[in-house]
Amino acid sequence: MTLEARIQEGAARMALALPDGAVAKCAAYLRLLEKWNRVHNLTAVRETERMVVLHLLDSFSVLPHIDGAGSVLDVGSGGGLPGIPIAIARPGLNVTLLDSSSKKTTFLEQARTELALTHVEVICARVEQWHPDRFFDVVVSRAFADLGEFVAQAQHLVAPNGRLLAMKGVYPFEEIARLPAT
Repeated sequence: MTLEARIQEGAARMALALPDGAVAKCAAYLRLLEKWNRVHNLTAVRETERMVVLHLLDSFSVLPHIDGAGSVLDVGSGGGLPGIPIAIARPGLNVTLLDSSSKKTTFLEQARTELALTHVEVICARVEQWHPDRFFDVVVSRAFADLGEFVAQAQHLVAPNGRLLAMKGVYPFEEIARLPAT
C-alpha cells in the first residue's frame, strides 16, 4: 500500500474530510520529515509508514477540538507536530509553529516553503519569553512539557475564550492532580 493510500485510509477511519491535495501534501511532509530526520533527529520514529499513525493521524486527532478557531499556536513544534498536519488539513486556519531550537525551526521553514503553506508562520523563541502582539484561539502542544509547565508557560498566549490543548499519549492523572485550581 502506498503512503498516500495509508494516509487516505487513516483519515477515512477517523471520518475526516481533507481538502483537495491534502493527502499528497501529507505524504510529501512525511517524506521530508524522514529525510531531515536522518541528520537532525527531529523524531524517534524513523519510518514513514509508522509516521502515518504515530505522527500524522495522531496530529489529526485534535482537529475536532479546533474547529471554529481562526488561529492555532503549536508550542514546542519540533518537527512540526501537530502544527503542520493541522495546517494541511485546515488551510483556512492561521497556524504558528513555535520552537526554541534553530535547527528545528530551519526544518519547519523548509517544510513551510516546500509544502506552500502560506498560512503558516515559524517562530524561533522560548514560549515563556515570546510576547507577540496577538493572542491565539487555540494553543496546542504535543509532548512539550508537563501540564503544569505548559499552562504556566503558554497561558499568556491564549485569547479570551481561547483554549489550551495538551496532547498526551496516556491520560495524565498525576499531572492533572498537580494543576492549580483556577
